[in-house]
Amino acid sequence: MTNSAQKRPLQQTRLAIRELGRAVIQGVAALGRVLSPAWEAAAGVLGAALRVVSTLGWLLLAAAAGSFVLAVWFGWAEFTFMTATLLAAFAIALCFVFGRATYAVSIELNPRRVVAGDRAMGRLEVVNSGGRPVLPTRLELPVGSGMAEFMVPRLAPGAETDELFAVPTAHRAVIVAGPALSVRGDQFGLLRRTTRWSEPIELFVHPKTIRLNATARGLVRDLEGQPTRVITDSDLAFHALRPYEPGDDIRNVHWRTSARTGQLMIRQYQETRRSQLLLLFSAEAAQYASDSEFELGVSVTASIACQVIREETDLNVLWEGGTLRSRTPLSLLDDSCRVQPVSGSYRSLREFARVAGRKLPAPSLVILIVGSGVPTHDIRSVSTLYESDAELIAVRVEDGRDARLDMLGNVMLATVGKLSDLPALLERAGR
Repeated sequence: MTNSAQKRPLQQTRLAIRELGRAVIQGVAALGRVLSPAWEAAAGVLGAALRVVSTLGWLLLAAAAGSFVLAVWFGWAEFTFMTATLLAAFAIALCFVFGRATYAVSIELNPRRVVAGDRAMGRLEVVNSGGRPVLPTRLELPVGSGMAEFMVPRLAPGAETDELFAVPTAHRAVIVAGPALSVRGDQFGLLRRTTRWSEPIELFVHPKTIRLNATARGLVRDLEGQPTRVITDSDLAFHALRPYEPGDDIRNVHWRTSARTGQLMIRQYQETRRSQLLLLFSAEAAQYASDSEFELGVSVTASIACQVIREETDLNVLWEGGTLRSRTPLSLLDDSCRVQPVSGSYRSLREFARVAGRKLPAPSLVILIVGSGVPTHDIRSVSTLYESDAELIAVRVEDGRDARLDMLGNVMLATVGKLSDLPALLERAGR
């Protein structure tokens, strides 16, 4: 009894401590929930203020702090003078950050779509939309990987100014122009405050393409479909007559021949299939010897796809990054601007073709575009993925190589050295 009486106060003390701990934790959590919006707002304001200080500005503050420590520790007046000088420079830089502008900025690109190598111009218009004059300001406009800088003069209320700039279009790409940023800061770059005035806009630099002949294989508009080797009792392409068998549809009886031969004869047809073209572009970087060879592959893909779309044949265009839109030539060319080399997306060329086309309808024609580094046995392996009546044309781009047409088993291999070779090669393949 004595031991129990002695232990009871100790247990009660522990329970009281636990309850107090829970109460403290709950109180801190409740306080955190109450102060959280204020803290987030303060953190946002503080973060915005800290972002104004550039790397050089932080180095200056660090140097000022170091000089101050040395001045206090060793009592050296020189470091005291250095600390005062650095802090004075920072204070002067602060004066350049303050100020407010009232701009309405618009960016125009003319035209919005060009072919690689063509000229594209841009126009930046700045209007003072406020009721007070605005002091001169520096405006920065990112254009692709570059940066254009403009000095906006003093603008009276309602006044405007515009600047013209050229957009580099030497290579296929999607070039983003904007957003336009006004920059306030000192001449040494210690502090930098930017204000965003516009949204970015895109310039599509399309790949170079060539017009193909409509008589090339797979590019002819086919309203009824293409006959296959499968024989059926009901279709459009007539094949032959055969004797009547029990269960045949009486509507397929050829009465004139039946009257002449004295027995019922049934029409047979070749099964037809709607033309379905599958265009596969392999963007694996290891397959291509150079960037120009890769661009040639994109141009070949875009040229074939645009012609097929014009001929209103069902088409699917795929690469490792997904499917290109193929409703109109313009949408396909826009998407082709985003095609970039990939590395290691699939284990093999056959794996890419298998995975890319597994959810698509069975094609009647497959065109595969690859680089010069693809061995012929990899190309042949792709043909085993499709039905026997589906045709496969492989186009291997090899920069500077003479155009030629070869047969690899049941695969037709076209070697393209320059884009102008493509129409003649497809014409020969069609024959």
